[in-house]
Amino acid sequence: MKVLHIDSSVQGAGSATRELTQEIVARLKAARAGAQISYRDLAVQELPHFSQASLTRSDELEAARDAAVLEEFLSADVLVIGAPLYNFGIPSQLKAWVDRVTVAGKTFRYTERGPEGLAGGKQVIVAVARGGVYETGSPAEFGESYLKFLFAFLGIRDVTFVRAEGLAYSPQHREAALSAARASIPVPAALAA
Repeated sequence: MKVLHIDSSVQGAGSATRELTQEIVARLKAARAGAQISYRDLAVQELPHFSQASLTRSDELEAARDAAVLEEFLSADVLVIGAPLYNFGIPSQLKAWVDRVTVAGKTFRYTERGPEGLAGGKQVIVAVARGGVYETGSPAEFGESYLKFLFAFLGIRDVTFVRAEGLAYSPQHREAALSAARASIPVPAALAA
């Protein structure tokens, strides 16, 4: 089993999503001896914003890097993604990664019946952290709903969200929210089943 662990928080050691993704990956490793873990820290190994050079692959170095990011995604069986909510959406670093893995002819294609995802068969576990609390369907929640739509578009149906909400309310609420999020991590038998 190949696991791709992605962090996108710019908060470093104080990041709730980094704490949660580490816990998820630790549980995966404990449940699956021999799991191969690849790690990408998008706040440290920043991908540039998508550009014409990215789209046309006119810059050889950028094209090679983008191809490596895509191959890393395609070869993973399980993705563990840290996705904090910044200003109602995912970090721009994570969006730059999304732009590298959403590739016509590789991870989706257009058909007469509409788009068809080509990256199915993967499991995705997303650690979401928010300063506030957003009910399901809230018009102010764009991060989780975006990622849910994106992965479905790519053909990935097995997507789990581990949520830590209300982190900005108080230190006590933050700790309670992180405890609840850790408790909601799928049991090891359900991870990468």
